[in-house]
Amino acid sequence: MTVLAHIGGPLGCLGLALLLVARSRVRRLLGLAAWALGALFLALFLAPAGHPGVLVAGGVAGIVLAAAGAVALRRWPWALAFLTLLLIPARIPVSVGSTDAMLLVPLYLVVAAAAAGLALELWRGDGRTRELGPLALPLAAFVAWTGITLCWTHDLTKGAVALLFFFLPFGLLALALARLPWRPRLLTRLYLQLAGMGLLLALIGIYQYAAHDVFWNPKVIVGNAYQPFYRVNSLFWDPSIYGRFLVVAALASLVVAVRGPAGRARLVAAGAVAVTWVGLLFSFSQSSFVALLVAGVVAGVVLLRPRAGAVAGAVALLAVVAVAGVPGPARTAAAGASNGVAAVPAPTLLADVTSGRGKLVREGIRIALDSPIGGVGVGGFVRAYADRTGLNGRDPKRAASHTTVVTVAAEEGVIGLALLLWLGVAALGLPFREARRSGVAAPASLVLGLTLLAISVHSLGYNALFEDPMTWAALGLAACVARAGGSAAGAGEASPEPAAALRGAAPPVPEPAA
Repeated sequence: MTVLAHIGGPLGCLGLALLLVARSRVRRLLGLAAWALGALFLALFLAPAGHPGVLVAGGVAGIVLAAAGAVALRRWPWALAFLTLLLIPARIPVSVGSTDAMLLVPLYLVVAAAAAGLALELWRGDGRTRELGPLALPLAAFVAWTGITLCWTHDLTKGAVALLFFFLPFGLLALALARLPWRPRLLTRLYLQLAGMGLLLALIGIYQYAAHDVFWNPKVIVGNAYQPFYRVNSLFWDPSIYGRFLVVAALASLVVAVRGPAGRARLVAAGAVAVTWVGLLFSFSQSSFVALLVAGVVAGVVLLRPRAGAVAGAVALLAVVAVAGVPGPARTAAAGASNGVAAVPAPTLLADVTSGRGKLVREGIRIALDSPIGGVGVGGFVRAYADRTGLNGRDPKRAASHTTVVTVAAEEGVIGLALLLWLGVAALGLPFREARRSGVAAPASLVLGLTLLAISVHSLGYNALFEDPMTWAALGLAACVARAGGSAAGAGEASPEPAAALRGAAPPVPEPAA
């Protein structure tokens, strides 16, 4: 069965890469077929032994649901964006072989529907190509190389999980979102959904902190019993992912609060930022607060550029907010002492600041230097780290990487690291470049640029850059918005639609009947 993984991983990723960059409709169909076949091979490799009837029945049900979903998405294409956002918290614990993972099972059905719809459109002669624009080539190169590294990975199961459940589905999701027709009214509603979800999740987190009642995740529950502060995760499994989502929601509302029309809309958006921040505070996620600080400073510079004093005040305020929100070692030690817990010794100060990430980074760099060209293969970091440091166990949790850049360098070598940097420059450059254009797609592009920046910064302390569908969704939507803005600029129009998308104004473009 390992042959299926060694073939399926590279085949699926190369197929996705071809789908992203090919200009011929026939080649794109071949790429989509390779994507689907590679995913099937990986699924067969990871499928648990026994109960073949159940697996076949599940596969047939998935195909039927995907076909029905494709029909629905053809009628309401923007439902893809709304469902993606809605299902981001819906992670379900699944045992895949010997690995336990939190997987976005409902979202995979939506992606399958998008894939079926894309296949139908290409078959009928859809001539659109390179929908991701300047992101297409770097993303295709990085995905292709990631799939190829599965051939020599130190942990075939983890590598197969990464490709099957993250790179392959979310890469196609980014492409499908980039193909959406420009509908500013629906983009406005998407922001309202994001802000509403942020408020709801924050209120649930505030309740959890007040009642000391975490709904699930035994690790968080046990940790709260032994640490002087109480972390919450709302409806998410992981407090850090919960914090990351709230950062994105807060940044979007911040743009509306500054760029929106004067009056009630700005006040409501500012109130949403305040409530969301309180919910973020109780996640005690250091990575989330650093991401908020960096992206908030950039937002302040862009939004308040003519007002240097306001920018300085915003930077100072965000710095205070970030420091107040992070459960630092001194505060933790003081709280522990007040509760009768021994103070933190000085030698452990640095380890406490970084939550033990310092050693992981150092060893990760050494792993990368040992295999500088191709790395230890996608998914191989944990196994390579355990072998290097002598950790016992098949899946040692203490070896899990917390820094995406180090993980990519260790798993994919200098080639993968260079491709990641290329992708990062292109991904941040596209929306921020569009945000500088006056009156075209500036507000929406700024929100998406800040989203990608915040997630990128967060991934430096929490390794979930490509495991988070928000990353891929932001890439796809950034390309969609940039295409709309570029079309308007190329036609010589000063279109008000992108600004209306965040202000809630009625757009002049009618909604399609089908």
